[in-house]
Amino acid sequence: MTAIAQGRTRRRAPLVSAMCALAVTGLGLTGCADEDPDAGTNGVGKLAADKIQAKAQAAAGEVDAVRLSGTVVAGGKSYKLDMSLKSDGATGSVTAGGTAFHLLRVDEELYLKADAAFWKHEDGKSDDVGSDTAAAGKLDDKYVKVPTGDPSYKKFSGFTDKDLLLDSVLTLHGSLDRDGHHEQAGVRTIRITGDGGSGGTLDVSLEGKPYPLRLERAGGAGTLTFSAWGKDFTLEEPAKDETVDYGKQLPTS
Repeated sequence: MTAIAQGRTRRRAPLVSAMCALAVTGLGLTGCADEDPDAGTNGVGKLAADKIQAKAQAAAGEVDAVRLSGTVVAGGKSYKLDMSLKSDGATGSVTAGGTAFHLLRVDEELYLKADAAFWKHEDGKSDDVGSDTAAAGKLDDKYVKVPTGDPSYKKFSGFTDKDLLLDSVLTLHGSLDRDGHHEQAGVRTIRITGDGGSGGTLDVSLEGKPYPLRLERAGGAGTLTFSAWGKDFTLEEPAKDETVDYGKQLPTS
């Protein structure tokens, strides 16, 4: 019922504008009442910017699943993400420095899958296990279990932690302000900014729940889109014949 009502509202908006134009032209009127851009929405577009941000953060925190895609710049490196996240794990791809790999986390078990080139040590040290072509070949396209004590575990698991990721990106910096009504993937949004945009911009849905839909991070630190809010997906540990347990430490890569 809600979706039908929203669709009718969107279709009705151009009709109202056309009727207004006809009234002005045909009847010699000097003006017509402005169309309400928040008509038929969830109402957050009428709130102050800080309230909109709070509503978006609350809506994001209330659901167990979301798909996050786009780029994140951190530590001087750019990462391209396409991750499906939920509270007990995640699955998806990460690309860094032109190299792509797949991450899968089921509860606390974290797996990384990449091709042989990923596992070859870049500096070519012959005494490093990562530079061993044979070892890299054995890891090629296999799910490698990341040991919890390995330095890579914290780094990689951060890409699979829904709450950590959302908490780190859904806060704009500086003085908050509204930046008008917009649209993302056919959905009406209200945009808010931090410090006029230098502190980031966030588009929040005006339809249904006020979920975040698009974020431009402060300082040019990447752009992210959010979709599939609340849509569950299956997480399963890979089959044993697809998995390599490398022990207490991954090869250097």
